[in-house]
Parts: sequence; C-alpha cells; structure tokens
Amino acid sequence: MAVFRVERFTSLSTVEAWRRVTAWERHGGTVPLTSVTVAPGPPAGHGTVFVARTGLGALGFDDPMEVVRWVPPSAGRAGLCQVEKRGSVVLGRASIDVRPTGSGSHVIWVEDVRVRLLPGWADPLLATAGRRVFSRELDVLLED
Repeated sequence: MAVFRVERFTSLSTVEAWRRVTAWERHGGTVPLTSVTVAPGPPAGHGTVFVARTGLGALGFDDPMEVVRWVPPSAGRAGLCQVEKRGSVVLGRASIDVRPTGSGSHVIWVEDVRVRLLPGWADPLLATAGRRVFSRELDVLLED
C-alpha cells in the first residue's frame, strides 16, 4: 500500500474548511481528467457514496468510495471523515482531519491506497504522485 500525508494550515474556520474539503463534487474540478458524482440520498455524512471517474471517454476507470466515519467539527472540536475506496482498480482508505488552530484550521489528509496490478515496488512512486495531486487539490479547495 502507498501511504502519503498532506497538511495545510488555513485562516478558514474549521466549519468552512470542513465544508470545502468534504464537498465531494468540487474534487473533480481540482484533479486532471477526473469528475466526481455523488449518489442521490440524504445530505453528506456517514454512508454517502461518491464515484471519482478518471480518464477520457471510455478509456478510464471508476473509483467508488463510501464515507464510513463522519464527525463534523464543532465549537473547538476537530472534525474527522474517513472514506473507504472500493473500486475494481483503486482500493484503500482516506482520512481527512480538520483541527482548530488559534488563527483558523489545520487540515490533514492521509491516504493509504493500492492500485490493482501495480507491483509493490511502485508504492513510493504512487505515494509521491498522490502527494502532489492531493497537495494541489487541498490548495484549490482551501483558497481564500
């Protein structure tokens, strides 16, 4: 499994930072060649299912995910969201932690991901690519 961590400090409140990083549809606009759709259902939270589609036309793959833990931030308390990746190509977990700071928020994104048919020796390359993609993604999502 490739594991990587991305952190950002922002002047946004924990509630606003949380809203932005858990607005799943917005993630598609930050990752090249990727769109995100959220399954119809109740408001965002535990059990939300969404799919990231990566590729061009028929050449691509779906990365279905489900929110398995949802603890939004509240007055002075951190928020935590955990997502399971359940696709035929991408498997693993993601964790998004939004913590209050004296001047805003600290967002921590950790991925533990495996790509089927990709040998284990490629994990460091996958982690480096993931870190770059998600660094850019958080920068865009948290823009003031």
